[in-house]
Amino acid sequence: MKAKTLKILALTLLFLAFANQTFAQEGVVTIDQDSDITKLLEYKKDVKTLDLYKIQLDFGSRSEAMALEREFKNTFSQWPTDVVYETPNYKVWVGNFSTRLEADIALLKIKKKFSKAMVFEPKKDN
Repeated sequence: MKAKTLKILALTLLFLAFANQTFAQEGVVTIDQDSDITKLLEYKKDVKTLDLYKIQLDFGSRSEAMALEREFKNTFSQWPTDVVYETPNYKVWVGNFSTRLEADIALLKIKKKFSKAMVFEPKKDN
């Protein structure tokens, strides 16, 4: 009886081992794509399609904004600045931050010198 059970168990294991090999599927996948797709993907990485955050330092007259921009560039040269005219004020904007967290971290540094600074998300032109 014991020998018969061992034979059945051995045959079952042998069958399962070969069955796994029998039903296994193998194949090779080749992708045929136009080379322009790769170029477009690289171009898309360069174009900012994300929501961006900026920091506004302050607003006022044109001369005040230009002076504020110069002062900021002397202190923090790592972020780009823009002077933007929105009726009736000129505003000094800093940076192109891809996440709110990134903007908030920069704001902590900037607020030490420019206390009126704040993070905002510019309106998108549609």
